[in-house]
Amino acid sequence: MMSIKAFTLVSAVEQELLAGDKERIHIECVECCGRNLYIGTADGFIYHFLLEEKTLPTGTSSFTATKQLHRHLGFKKPVNELRAASALNRLLVLCDNSITLVNMLNLEPVPSGARIKGAVTFALNENPVSGDPFCVEVCIISVKRRTIQMFLVYEDRVQIVKEVSTPEQPLAVAVDGYFLCLALTTQYIILNYSTGLSQDLFPYCSEEKPPIVKRIGRQEFLLAGPGGLGMFATVAGISQRAPVHWSENVVGAAICFPYVIALDAEFITVHSMLDQQQKQTLPFKEGHILQDFEGRVIVATSKGVYILVPLPLEKQIQDLLASHRVEEALVLAKGARRNIPKEKFQVMYRRILQQAGFIQFAQLQFLEAKELFRSGQLDVRELISLYPFLLPTSSSFTRSHPPLHEYADLNQLTQGDQEKMAKCKRFLMSYLNEVRSTEVANGYKEDIDTALLKLYAEADHDSLLDLLVTENFCLLTDSAAWLEKHKKYFALGLLYHYNNQDAAAVQLWVNIVDGDVQDSTRSDLYEYIVDFLTFCLDRELVWTYADWVLQKSEEIGVQVFTKRPLDDQQKNSFNPDDIISCLKKYPKALVKYLEHLVIDRNLQKEEYHTHLAVLYLEEVLRQKMSGSDKGGEATETQRKLRHLLQKSDLYRVHFLIEKIQGAGLPMERAILHGKLREHEKALHILVHELGDFSAAEDYCLWGSEGQDAPSRQRLFHMLLAMYLHAGPSAHELAMPAVDLLNRHAREFDATQVLQLLPGTWSVQLLCPFLMGAVRDSVHTRRTTQVALGLARSENLIYTYDKMKLKGSAIKLSDKKLCQLCQNPFGEPVFVRYPNGGLVHTHCAASRHATPSSPSPGTRT
Repeated sequence: MMSIKAFTLVSAVEQELLAGDKERIHIECVECCGRNLYIGTADGFIYHFLLEEKTLPTGTSSFTATKQLHRHLGFKKPVNELRAASALNRLLVLCDNSITLVNMLNLEPVPSGARIKGAVTFALNENPVSGDPFCVEVCIISVKRRTIQMFLVYEDRVQIVKEVSTPEQPLAVAVDGYFLCLALTTQYIILNYSTGLSQDLFPYCSEEKPPIVKRIGRQEFLLAGPGGLGMFATVAGISQRAPVHWSENVVGAAICFPYVIALDAEFITVHSMLDQQQKQTLPFKEGHILQDFEGRVIVATSKGVYILVPLPLEKQIQDLLASHRVEEALVLAKGARRNIPKEKFQVMYRRILQQAGFIQFAQLQFLEAKELFRSGQLDVRELISLYPFLLPTSSSFTRSHPPLHEYADLNQLTQGDQEKMAKCKRFLMSYLNEVRSTEVANGYKEDIDTALLKLYAEADHDSLLDLLVTENFCLLTDSAAWLEKHKKYFALGLLYHYNNQDAAAVQLWVNIVDGDVQDSTRSDLYEYIVDFLTFCLDRELVWTYADWVLQKSEEIGVQVFTKRPLDDQQKNSFNPDDIISCLKKYPKALVKYLEHLVIDRNLQKEEYHTHLAVLYLEEVLRQKMSGSDKGGEATETQRKLRHLLQKSDLYRVHFLIEKIQGAGLPMERAILHGKLREHEKALHILVHELGDFSAAEDYCLWGSEGQDAPSRQRLFHMLLAMYLHAGPSAHELAMPAVDLLNRHAREFDATQVLQLLPGTWSVQLLCPFLMGAVRDSVHTRRTTQVALGLARSENLIYTYDKMKLKGSAIKLSDKKLCQLCQNPFGEPVFVRYPNGGLVHTHCAASRHATPSSPSPGTRT
């Protein structure tokens, strides 16, 4: 059991004040209504006191009782019960089985002498059903066996309303509306006196100890159950709260939310209704009365009256937090909601959640702490301020007052334990990363992001780069100094870039690559710089570092120009001529850039095409001279040269032919002759110098690309003639000629070919060619026949349409108007449309559609 000081016990009426000159006095009952305190004694007296409450600096209260008067009822019997009806200015007094009405101020019985006789005990209905504000409803346990009676009590009269029988003798009663909660001899029940229906609650042995029945709220009661349990029950016969455990010998109970207070012979015990735990124990001997009156709890012995003064709930909660009893504090705080104005409660509760969060944080219960910080809407800077140097120097933040925790900083909280400190830093990293994009960060995003950057840098965390390449509010001055301190130069460059200081960023990265500063964050930093410059819009910055990137690697460095976004290139922000001029010192880069212009961007400029071809040619010649031409096999550069010569029509052909003469590059010469339409020279080189018959066939296809079929046929016939009329080497070229015919039969005029072929060639040798020729001939004949048939059919249709049109008479008079110009016909010459419309011949010539027809007709 964890104790808490929820109440203090203060004296209200001492024996000396009550007894006066009497030697002994015995208190039987008490009643409190506002400042009025009434005491009934065993010898038939009623005492009236006025209570004066004073609040002490400690937050508790003291009471002073001033005696007003006392009156004897005229009986030598004890005053069993007192109940005040303030609306009637009446005090109901039970003495000698009779309830008497007396004036609350002078204690005189009402002149009418109205009273209720035959009452063992009684209870007021605090949830009345009569609706009359000038009466109170009273329920009595009658002296008649097993009988309950309901009365209406007015200022000077009483009226019986209902009499109800019970299954057993009732011993105690509480009332709520039409419902009676009764303690019978062996059990508790709920009885609706209007309908007579009852609901059994649970058994109870009244012979072992007296029952307790107390109304604690609307339609809810507190009962003394078996086994030392305080049981809660509603009028529906169910329990909505867990029971509280109190003493087996409880003689009285009271409610002061959120506490249940119980009295036995030696102690007053305080139990929470929220978590059912016993919270406080106060020694109190010989107590026999415990009651609550509108939130004021009074306890009495036979000689004196005392008041249980509750400590303010906020103080109780703070005491629990000071003891690190977080759960109990939160439960109590939630329970206090009903007693505190909404706005005040929200402010108080948020602060309690924040305090609880720091307690959990100090105990390294990070999940619980995070939830409490979120629920309490903690200003996250309160948490950041625990970590030395994380808040920016420009931050205006000051901690909450009074403080939310007792720690100066993280060193004090962890007592220098490095492992705990590391855990706390990891938690803060996680928490800041979660809240930085939420409403929690509004107003101080700079403080949060700067603190997060410092944590990431110190921990060498991967998320540092992610933070800097996305939207962030890191303060430049603080962050830059911190990154430099922790040698995070690449990250510092990113910070500069985010703050539009690209020149500083690139220079820092260049220093890393050059080894002037050490940072191994990126092994590919050079490539990163190239990529950065590629997409950089600052022309001056690109030119500043162009030489540096090219000196490191021509092939990669030139990407600064070749991989720039196309729209950026088309804006002429970088003039290709300027770039070419810059790249003259870097031949490999120059070739790459010209390839980009000619091949990738397809720029139609003779200068670039010629320049690229010359560079290719020079490289091929250099390779030939160095002997790295792979024994005659074409090198990569040579293949690129040939492809450019074939595909481009923009380079200066004569200039290249001059450069290539005598260089031992026959294939390239052949291509250049082809560009000049000097096909015989080109084919002669391919056939007689190179002996590359396949290349000769390819040349015929390439040379006639984009031209009509007769042009291609001329090239193939030219090559065949070269094979067949080769003089002494004709025998050697016979097989290439046969292969040419057999592979490209469709490209030849069979009639001409047969006239050229030597008579010694067998049909079988030319079988594929002849079969192809015959197949093409038959195909041509058949398609011609089909076309002729279609033309005849179309002509027949037109002839039929013309005959139809001629068969119908057309009447033309000077009243007939042209449908286009609306003028009459001056001569018998006209144009008639299929829809019957007539127009002048000159009108029809200028217009091809009839005015009244959606589609033009055929003129007849």
